[in-house]
Amino acid sequence: MELIERKTIVGNAYALVGLLSKGYDGMMKNESTLGRLAIRFFWQLSGARYHAFIQQTFQGIPKDFAGRLLEVPVGTGVLSLPHYRHMKSADITCLDYSEQMLQQARTAPLAKALTNVDFVQGDVGHLPYGDNAFDCVLSLNGLHAFPDKDAAFQETHRVLRDGGTFTGCCYIKGENQITDRFVQYFCVPCGFFTPPFDTAATLEKRLRSLYRRTHITRTASFAGFVCEK
Repeated sequence: MELIERKTIVGNAYALVGLLSKGYDGMMKNESTLGRLAIRFFWQLSGARYHAFIQQTFQGIPKDFAGRLLEVPVGTGVLSLPHYRHMKSADITCLDYSEQMLQQARTAPLAKALTNVDFVQGDVGHLPYGDNAFDCVLSLNGLHAFPDKDAAFQETHRVLRDGGTFTGCCYIKGENQITDRFVQYFCVPCGFFTPPFDTAATLEKRLRSLYRRTHITRTASFAGFVCEK
């Protein structure tokens, strides 16, 4: 499948998610009935595992972070915007390929109170920023969706300054059969995820080839990472 076709499929999928953001947000926050069922059964993240997943998601960013941060993709901002309210001195750019997802993030009640956050439509494979532009790059649940993963890893590395932090989380295959089958038979056909997918070992190898220090954590089928350039 051509890259432009994969981008179209992913873009269309997340345009729909943007329109149905209430259900998506309910799952990500583990609040709605259907969301809790999906978190528990398909993602195997019920109870303490869900809290561990959230903790590993933001493990690389101190609450008093005051530098330049790029988040890609921001999605609806359901997980990251609450975290940003503690980072009043930071300069934050939230980028997403889907204008519909960005619109949900921009109009979220919390976003209106965050004067230090900009929302930008863009492609992680061709980031519109110069080299060494950010002190931190955050990627929450995005790497498994990106159609061109090699370009995504290279671009997020390029825009990060020396000594900066690349952090976040992503799906990894091979940890749980139920999750892997859900990804294979639902997430991929719907366009939410794009193969190929890293295992824990291949993700660590990929990150170690780019960064001088890499720390990997695992919760169910998600890997958290904190990397220093």
